[in-house]
Amino acid sequence: MKFGKGENAFRELLERRGTNSTQSGKMASGDRTFAFTEEHLEELSETFKTIDKDGSGHIDLSELKTALEIVGFKLPQWQVRKMVEDWDKDTNGPGKGTLSFDEFQNMCAGLKSQDVSHSFKKMVNKRENLETLGGMSTASSEGTTHSVRLEEQLAFSDWVNSNLGQDPDLKHLLPIDPEGRTLYDKVKDGILLCKVINHSCPDTIDERAINKRNLSVYTKHENLTLALSSASAIGCNVVNIDAHDLSKGKPHLVLGLLWQIIRIGLFNQITLEHCPGLANLLGDGEKIDELMKLSPEAILLRWVNHHLERAGINRRCNNFQTDVKDSEIYSYLLKQIANNDSGVTMEALSEQDFLSRAEIMLQQADKLGCRSFLTPQDVVEGVYKLNVAFVANLFNNHPGLDKPDDADLEGLELIEENREEKTYRNWMNSMGVNPHVNWLYSDLADGIVIFQLYDIIRPGIVDWKRVHSKFSKLKKFMEKLENCNYAVELGKKLKFSLVGIAGQDLAEGNPTLTLALIWQLMRAYTLSILTQLAESGNPIVEAEIIAWVNTKLKEAGKTSSIRSFQDSSLSNAIAVIDLVDSIKPGTINYEVIRTTNDQEDNVANAKYAISMSRKIGARIYALPEDITEVKPKMIMTVFACLMARDYVPNMDSKKN
Repeated sequence: MKFGKGENAFRELLERRGTNSTQSGKMASGDRTFAFTEEHLEELSETFKTIDKDGSGHIDLSELKTALEIVGFKLPQWQVRKMVEDWDKDTNGPGKGTLSFDEFQNMCAGLKSQDVSHSFKKMVNKRENLETLGGMSTASSEGTTHSVRLEEQLAFSDWVNSNLGQDPDLKHLLPIDPEGRTLYDKVKDGILLCKVINHSCPDTIDERAINKRNLSVYTKHENLTLALSSASAIGCNVVNIDAHDLSKGKPHLVLGLLWQIIRIGLFNQITLEHCPGLANLLGDGEKIDELMKLSPEAILLRWVNHHLERAGINRRCNNFQTDVKDSEIYSYLLKQIANNDSGVTMEALSEQDFLSRAEIMLQQADKLGCRSFLTPQDVVEGVYKLNVAFVANLFNNHPGLDKPDDADLEGLELIEENREEKTYRNWMNSMGVNPHVNWLYSDLADGIVIFQLYDIIRPGIVDWKRVHSKFSKLKKFMEKLENCNYAVELGKKLKFSLVGIAGQDLAEGNPTLTLALIWQLMRAYTLSILTQLAESGNPIVEAEIIAWVNTKLKEAGKTSSIRSFQDSSLSNAIAVIDLVDSIKPGTINYEVIRTTNDQEDNVANAKYAISMSRKIGARIYALPEDITEVKPKMIMTVFACLMARDYVPNMDSKKN
């Protein structure tokens, strides 16, 4: 079997979503086109979700003025009314009277390109808050610039200093300067990024795999590769980013990656496992699984409003932008979650100036040890990301939720995300699917994410004209069911084993049958990488992977081998470790390998094996337990990813 298309082909396969994402961010208005960045699209999407309270994927036109105001378009009522009238006049069918996210995005892009509003704070480069950078990429040389929000630079630098400042491995890097301008240099050796990932998701990276002493350009590159591969494994979308980009300290890429990692860490604790008191947020007649299907941002809104209600005030928080600018909601929230002896007061509300009020409010947050992410200016300007991070940090440290009765906790373990579900969710999110997958079964129930995965595996296979991308209120379930039926049809076209699986099973979120399809999607994706790298273009099957593994091990003089992906000898991870060393001789430090074959040592070996695989550039999503417990599905993906890595001979060469 011969491969030879090199690094560019491999990157193109892994990052195909990058092109699609960029294209989807371009919205035309007349003869002009305005391109939203991925960051802007994310913020616009989150704004849309706060208005779309029923999760239908549409907002009523009656809510348009509110939605536009949240993103900064302060339009007079008569102009909004005319927009509604024009929209209704041009729209027929089930979507009449509503807007989908794509339609709302188009509308905002049209307004932006016409320069209707100078206060569109999430889309316009505000001179005092955004630093425009050119020459950051190939596209930049053609006229594209990237905007770096200085508030994020400051906030993330402060977060790093606060959370990692005592790490002895970072003494040569920290603290970052007060303005955060040296942040981009600090990430260049890869150690800081690895530490940030482990802070957000503990034990993701085995510390033994990080190069920490006498670093060269090569060993720094290894660290950055390890960080990127590990970020992908925890669900970060790293398409169009490689180690060379980070080694150059490209600000927009560094900030984007840091935000994703920090966000994952903040949201990881918004679970019943970490906070059983979330059951207190249930509405009348609502089931716990319905609550946990909400996005983390939506749960945080529910949490804030729960405490506002307990405080006895009528005001409610509908978003983390305009609604928090006056610091009133934050002041009540802080007072409500604080212990009586904390010294937290409501004195901020006696101050009329919003900027001064925000400073006093943040001083109260500091009494709880939670003055993080926000400056007074960020509060007053309603900077979405930083306000969400501030609230999530408050929740994680001071949830203020009483533990429910044991009777209320019965059955909660049944809706907790298990290891397999988490792995699949992280894989999908790393592919850049939109919307972001928070709760596996409900977020796949309309088929949209599944179609995107099909299109990644085999571009062009999806006939998007057959896909319902928006749903009418009256026919919502039927339209989702049609999508899911089509998803099953495409699976059969790819020769998936779907006996007993129907579209209704996906639409209703049947766990067993949905997971059966998702596994085959992941398997098909993994094998498609190998197939498209092969010069022959012939499909790669599991037997060929096993044969390649054994040949590679034998040629390198290793004594390990495998009989199948169910081979019990795999539990100590030695075969994986040997294979990594066969691909890149001298990579493995065999002095740290444990050979007693007990469970503890096997887990330690598996952690090292996965981290070292990622360090040489293999995008592995499996967890150490998948190896020690010999889970054949995940073990197959480990070896397949290493095989793909081996047949990319230029992986370690410098990008042109």
